[in-house]
Amino acid sequence: MQDQNLLDRIPTRLYLISPAEIDLDSFEVAFKEALQGGDVACFQLRLKDRPREEISAAAKRLMPIAQAANVAFLLNDDPELAHELNADGVHIGQDDMPIKDARAIVGTDAIIGVTCKNSKHLAMQAAENGADYVAFGAFFPSTTKDETTRADVDILSWCSDLIETPCVAIGGITVENAPALIESGADFLSVSAGVWNYKTGPKQAVSDFNRMIDKVIAT
Repeated sequence: MQDQNLLDRIPTRLYLISPAEIDLDSFEVAFKEALQGGDVACFQLRLKDRPREEISAAAKRLMPIAQAANVAFLLNDDPELAHELNADGVHIGQDDMPIKDARAIVGTDAIIGVTCKNSKHLAMQAAENGADYVAFGAFFPSTTKDETTRADVDILSWCSDLIETPCVAIGGITVENAPALIESGADFLSVSAGVWNYKTGPKQAVSDFNRMIDKVIAT
């Protein structure tokens, strides 16, 4: 299991999310390429509505690749499977189990991230209940999720000023539209299609994201 302090580093870092459906063989290649492109803090395996056996098989293939690159490996929605596979943590939504129940399953050292949509109340509640990060979004139209709640970039500034818990920006993020999120205080940029569907491939996407992050922070 990776060091939880991975989620405490600054400046803004990349947090990759898998597509909702993958061909494991081809995605493994794309994943390896992405991690060769530069700094990535975290990866979430988000296979929605897929059989548990399929998710487990994908995790067993991809998790060693992530952890060898010092990238935290999280599962979506399933604390029990995250614990069973010794993943680095789990991301839970508002319709999943309470944080305290997830914590009891995954343990004190695991990362728990929580979807907070565009709600300051949910973010404060999650932080108080021990979440390791709060995720806001979608900030832009997303091709990854059919139903999203739009969030304003001001919520990132609010979170940075008032909550010690790191904040993750999610939803339709690209190299072109991400600077405003960084300037508003996003600790992590959670990206899916912006990397996997990048015009010149996932390795170049990660490289371009990191180059853009460095440029924004330097100005």
